[in-house]
Amino acid sequence: MRERNFIMITQKMLDTVEKLQIASRNISKVWDGRSSIIEMRNAGSKQWRQMEWMGFYFEFLCEKHFDGIIDIPGKKYGNTEFDAFQAISWDFKTHAANTTNHNVITNDAEAVANTIDDYGHYGIILAIGEVEYNDEERTFKRWHDELKEGISQYEVNRINRGAMSRRRKTEFALSEIHFICLNNETLSQCSGSFQEGFRNADGSPRRTKVMINIRKIPDAALIATEDF
Repeated sequence: MRERNFIMITQKMLDTVEKLQIASRNISKVWDGRSSIIEMRNAGSKQWRQMEWMGFYFEFLCEKHFDGIIDIPGKKYGNTEFDAFQAISWDFKTHAANTTNHNVITNDAEAVANTIDDYGHYGIILAIGEVEYNDEERTFKRWHDELKEGISQYEVNRINRGAMSRRRKTEFALSEIHFICLNNETLSQCSGSFQEGFRNADGSPRRTKVMINIRKIPDAALIATEDF
């Protein structure tokens, strides 16, 4: 564990992070897209059909390796459910290191504000690593579509809009996992809003989400880092 300024960080939170950090050492370093999707499918996960498999696979791994340390899923605020709870609410997130974008979209802004009011902090377990992308022939996408026996409604809507298909991530090489605990002060130093003013397909306004700039996360909020 790194020596940090733990003002307002409770001992229970520190104990939880220490257990999570130790358990995270059993997480595999390289995640192949095909193998990860099939593993989720064979284990009965409902998320193996998702295009952005990387984030869902990390959630899958957290459910496996953090069992008995944190409660999964976590607390619910209205329609928003956090990924886990132990001492505070936690979310599991992934981020590609080989990108110019340093923002991570976390959770519903109102729910984050409410859980900080209730427990003092909001936790993020953030996996960072380099990704590889689908080739120009998009063979990975075709493979995934065949495995799903068709394309999703999301993909149908994209085609109807005439929007271009995003290149799929095919592999993730894990380099580090950060354990972050944010209070109102530290959150304000690294966050902005996302989807503010956006609307759903039916015209209803989208809920504003918290967007974290990982390069601006204060040292006081970074409780531990596990390197791979």
